[in-house]
Amino acid sequence: MFGKDFDFRKEVLGKDLIAGISVAVVALPLAIGFGLTSGLSAASGLTTAIIAGFLAALFGGSRFQVSGPTGAMTVVLIPIIHQYGPIAIPYLGVLAGLIVIAMALLHFGEVINRVPWPVIEGFTVGIACVIALQQLPLALGIVKAQGDRTVPVAFGTIKNAISQGINWQVVVVVVVTLIIKFGFPALSHRFKFKFHIPASFVAIILSLLLVKMFSLNVPTIGDIPRSLGKWQGNQISLSDTAHLLWPAFLIALLCAIESLLSARVADGMVHASGADRYQPNRELFGQGLGTLVASIFGGMPATGAIARTSVNVRSHAQTRLASIIHAVVLLFFALVVAPWVSQIPAAAIAGVLIGTSYRILNPASIRESLRTTKSEASVIVITAISTLVIDLIWGIAIGICLYLALHRKSLRKG
Repeated sequence: MFGKDFDFRKEVLGKDLIAGISVAVVALPLAIGFGLTSGLSAASGLTTAIIAGFLAALFGGSRFQVSGPTGAMTVVLIPIIHQYGPIAIPYLGVLAGLIVIAMALLHFGEVINRVPWPVIEGFTVGIACVIALQQLPLALGIVKAQGDRTVPVAFGTIKNAISQGINWQVVVVVVVTLIIKFGFPALSHRFKFKFHIPASFVAIILSLLLVKMFSLNVPTIGDIPRSLGKWQGNQISLSDTAHLLWPAFLIALLCAIESLLSARVADGMVHASGADRYQPNRELFGQGLGTLVASIFGGMPATGAIARTSVNVRSHAQTRLASIIHAVVLLFFALVVAPWVSQIPAAAIAGVLIGTSYRILNPASIRESLRTTKSEASVIVITAISTLVIDLIWGIAIGICLYLALHRKSLRKG
């Protein structure tokens, strides 16, 4: 099963080691940020990145996929946690993990993998906008407005910030973080640094130094337990199955779609062909197993992460060992440097996630896509708006229906 997945030659191992460390540095603030944004905790996000990241890398179907908590999953979890509370997450994760594993065994991977590309692109645009809007409470230093719909909550948060007074010190930290995140790559290229240093990591370190030097009054991410996670299996009850089955299905569907999308993106970046392409059903199995185990140890449902997977590829990862190393390095962060990590300003995390959403959005790619046929452009726009205004699953469903309606003639001829 694992024969061709690892290569321990010195030159390959060295590249995987550097890639794994690079991805871990990027993944640390993202895992913490998505844990906080979802309504759980920084520890929950970090636990997910470690456990699901390790298991999905080991058992999944992609050489380059990096898994963990993502913005898309956060969007689904927020209304669920709002309705059922955080106590429902362990059981939801187990159910969702089992559903994704069942999808793998029933070979649903090939079916999900056929979602039209314009729908996927519109979905990605909508997700990027949602991630950015979710950061407003942290970016403005204010409690999130009531509700579980992204756009109304965002407007409510802005309204509350204006009426209560904006914490400008928090805003300054966000702005500084964004300037460093987008400015550092150009500086690195100009001075030709020998090693790849993730801009997000530099932005967080410098923002932390700024806060300490000027004694700024900004919230931090809070304490992170120096442990991998705590057993949550005692919270699972079979009596909860009936009313949690539908939300678990939504989580599973998103896990499958986003993971296969991320793996497709990775294959495209390395121009994979033939036997080197990812295996969709094996990828679903790995993601389902990762979500199941992470959820019963204090984590949350996970998916393949496009941003982290892209960093893995750009860092010249060669095998799945790079993703495994990323999880091990995160474990080191959790066990050894947690007290320092807890001092990171929450506003810096917000800045990193806003910057990440812009990277995912990729305006240049959007402009190029919208210059294609009117039908494909309309699918992208409608899918993005539906994802943002309604939710992710409806966004995908509406996008697919619109695509089929606009391409019914060509599909019949095919």
